[in-house]
Amino acid sequence: MPANKPESDRTLITSAGRSRTLDIDERNKRYLITMVLRTACFIAFLVVPGWWKVAALVGAAILPAFAVLFANATDNRPPPLASPEPEEETGRLALPSQQVIEGDIEEDVA
Repeated sequence: MPANKPESDRTLITSAGRSRTLDIDERNKRYLITMVLRTACFIAFLVVPGWWKVAALVGAAILPAFAVLFANATDNRPPPLASPEPEEETGRLALPSQQVIEGDIEEDVA
């Protein structure tokens, strides 16, 4: 059996980072949205009159830089810290650590 961890080494499951696959999917989504906006700016350049053409062209020129910035953005928030003493709720029984209860799972078929 592993030795008990000291109080300062407690970790929370919520402090785990997102999976690499989820992170890459979100980055790809942000990049795709920005590139769709850039394409819309190019199409708008062909359709709109007057000074709106300049605004659409500037948007199409600037959006690739923002697309890369948004795609490379990561979550830099520090993970939440574990509380020093877990809060005990009244009315709930807790099992001591390292205790295993054996049994079968029965599904209620209604």
